Amino acid sequence: MAAQLLTKRKTLLASALGGALLLSSPLVAQAVTAPEPPTVAAKGAVLVDGASGETLFGKDADTVRPMASTAKIMVASVVLDTPGVDLERRVPVKQEYRDYVTEHGSSQADLQTGDKLTIRQLLYGAMLPSGADAAYALADTFGTGTTSAERAKGFVAKMNAKADELHLDKTEFESFDGTGGDTSTPLELAKLAQHAMQNDTFRTVVKAKEYKGEAPAANGRTRYYSWTNTNQLLGSYDGVTGIKTGTTTPAGDCLVFAATRGDKTLIGTVLNDKDRYTDAAKMLDYGFGADSAEDMKLRKLPADAQRD
Repeated sequence: MAAQLLTKRKTLLASALGGALLLSSPLVAQAVTAPEPPTVAAKGAVLVDGASGETLFGKDADTVRPMASTAKIMVASVVLDTPGVDLERRVPVKQEYRDYVTEHGSSQADLQTGDKLTIRQLLYGAMLPSGADAAYALADTFGTGTTSAERAKGFVAKMNAKADELHLDKTEFESFDGTGGDTSTPLELAKLAQHAMQNDTFRTVVKAKEYKGEAPAANGRTRYYSWTNTNQLLGSYDGVTGIKTGTTTPAGDCLVFAATRGDKTLIGTVLNDKDRYTDAAKMLDYGFGADSAEDMKLRKLPADAQRD
């Protein structure tokens, strides 16, 4: 009888130990603690690993939608991928750039006719306040043709050629600022951002919350420019390093974003989103295994800053 009791106790002890070991195993722990995918308001969204490109989260990630001013990511990429590009080359501001902003009601860097800004400054002007005038200046400078309009059209052709080169098969540009019929998918915009973020200058520009600089004015004096980054996720969520906002009536509110914590970089896109910053933060929380979104307070923009 004593032997039977001893055997039973050993069996119970072995079962308990086995259960404890099973519960503490990595596979079971992962199953217990794996976070639920976020619920987002965006019509289209994706989160990818910035190194491998692996998709970590998606919602209609391959569906084509208008991209608004996130198209300017491609503007910067075409410029920065130009062999031998001189970032200190000065470009005179033409009245056509200001007229374009007025005609389309676009966000602007408020470039003044006759001022001479460097290519580097125009990149800040296009990416931070989402200046269509700065984007036009870049398109006019790097496009081909005999007039500003023709060169802008030639530059858009370069944007589409770069999309082909990057195998962004569903991405199509009709303008240099996202006000045309410019379309892409959340996943392809994330891939474009992954490419763009490999460039040091691009990373420096899109990480800046603000830019202050000066340029020779048409009257011989000095003009001072000050731009605020429209991306309010920057400076609000720990680790965010860019990238670009976009807003039009057809596209809704859009955002392409990136963040790094430790040795992990995440890149994401939300398109047509009523709550783009909260959704982006929730997606980043999911990727990082964090809970920062619920306590996030958005960086406020100055009253005179552009909204995009």
